[in-house]
Amino acid sequence: MTEPHLERGSIVSRAVSHNLFWPIVALLALIAANTIRRPNFLSITIMDGHLFGSLIDIMRSASPLLLVALGMTLVIATRGIDLSVGSMIAISGALALSYIQASPSPNSITTVVPAVLIALAVCLLLGAWNGFMVSVLGIQPIIATLILMMAGRGIAMLITGGFITTVNSTPYKALGSGWFLGLPIPSWIAGLTLVAVLLLCRWGALGMLVEAVGINPAAARLAGVRSRVIIWTVYIVAGLFAGIAGILLSADTMAADANNAGLFYELDAILAVVIGGTSLAGGKFSLSGTFVGVLVIATLSRTVTILGISPLITPLFKALVVILVMLLQSPVVREKLEAMGRRRRRNRATGEAVSA
Repeated sequence: MTEPHLERGSIVSRAVSHNLFWPIVALLALIAANTIRRPNFLSITIMDGHLFGSLIDIMRSASPLLLVALGMTLVIATRGIDLSVGSMIAISGALALSYIQASPSPNSITTVVPAVLIALAVCLLLGAWNGFMVSVLGIQPIIATLILMMAGRGIAMLITGGFITTVNSTPYKALGSGWFLGLPIPSWIAGLTLVAVLLLCRWGALGMLVEAVGINPAAARLAGVRSRVIIWTVYIVAGLFAGIAGILLSADTMAADANNAGLFYELDAILAVVIGGTSLAGGKFSLSGTFVGVLVIATLSRTVTILGISPLITPLFKALVVILVMLLQSPVVREKLEAMGRRRRRNRATGEAVSA
């Protein structure tokens, strides 16, 4: 019969080796640090039928990043990368707000809907362009998307004329700061998108095909998988999701800043994906891990504010936390931790045998 302490050790070992263990530990540690600093951090209040609190603020601020990170997860799973999503965020917001600004009725739904559709259509086409260069022309993903990353800011500047575009449109503003059933509308949009991607990838065949292409594109092609179509599709999806994120961000501020909108979002999205356990080498991916990674990044940003850390050293603090999580996820570090656990269990078992 297996000793109880050995069974417990085995359960702990399996838990520690799970790809979500350390990201969740990091998230809980950040929440604990915030709660210690501000005891009402976890409190949620209801005003006018809406939920308010730090956790709700984190949900709202994490929504655009979650959208971008979901698209980035699929791209990375195919051994790719998309550095242009930040620029597409800027283009999306610039297009939508410029269209609304030029309209004689900015507060009309018939103005806002076409503005959103035009912005999303352009981002979808830009994603298709990235996919074309990678899947058809065979250009390295980092080079193909770097081109649009650099050119995209210029495109956004051309759209806005080099100025920060601001408008006053109540229906459009609702997309970024409105409420539905007590929760922020951006959280609903990001949450429903997450559920849709989960259903397509885990209940449908898309996830299996993406993983097959990421693990071995040549073998997948020989097995009948249309690798080129799959790669093209994930870049289109990444562009579309970046466009939606651009709508949410510009609607929240009601301003399109071509220089700063979506700045470094591509890096935060990659960090969230990697923190969630998806390998940059492609293959298997974790959408739930990406969700946890996004929460870690969003909570970390909130923690910096609550702890009063200077904005000058905020990137350093953020990098240190991310490095710590990545080290704990490292296969080498995991192996050493598991070896230490096995030695402790053996020593404990030996000590109990001697005392008996």
